[in-house]
Amino acid sequence: MKLLLCISGASGVVYGERLLRVLSEMEDVVVDLVISNAAEQMIELELDVDKEELSSLAHNEFKPDEMDAPPASGSSLYDGVIVIPCSVSTLSKIATGVADNLITRSSAVALKEGRKLILVPRETPLSKIHLENMVAISEAGGIVLPACPAFYGDPQDIMDLVDFVVGKLLDCLGLEHGVYKRWD
Repeated sequence: MKLLLCISGASGVVYGERLLRVLSEMEDVVVDLVISNAAEQMIELELDVDKEELSSLAHNEFKPDEMDAPPASGSSLYDGVIVIPCSVSTLSKIATGVADNLITRSSAVALKEGRKLILVPRETPLSKIHLENMVAISEAGGIVLPACPAFYGDPQDIMDLVDFVVGKLLDCLGLEHGVYKRWD
């Protein structure tokens, strides 16, 4: 499976970091990476790792302004594009067809090619505009997977909550994992 993992500038970059770590350990999964400029700032604020460490986990990393990079074309044959976390700004651009950077362009490509697009918004509360944009993504064939962890697995720390969201995303991709405790 070949995936493009995009980290946008919303709070919650730990979700993108954790997903990247899990995917990088899976056999037969190739993960390319795009980190937005705003996400670089959030990584500095929220994580105990630097961007270079994250970059080293990906097969390839592309800059957000590299509009000639392979993910910008449907001929690259990515199986899916994931934006985690997905800022509501990025979500609104994707929902309205604005493809002004590699994250929004690769998302548009996934939709037009009928491939998996999974957006993980991390925002609360949500306005009517946010909700309408989420509906538009869903109607266009994308998956909106809000960062809403469950508590039935008796989480012991924040990473257990992060793992629930990451595990649900892996479920959407059809990848086997043991990242979170399932409902018994």
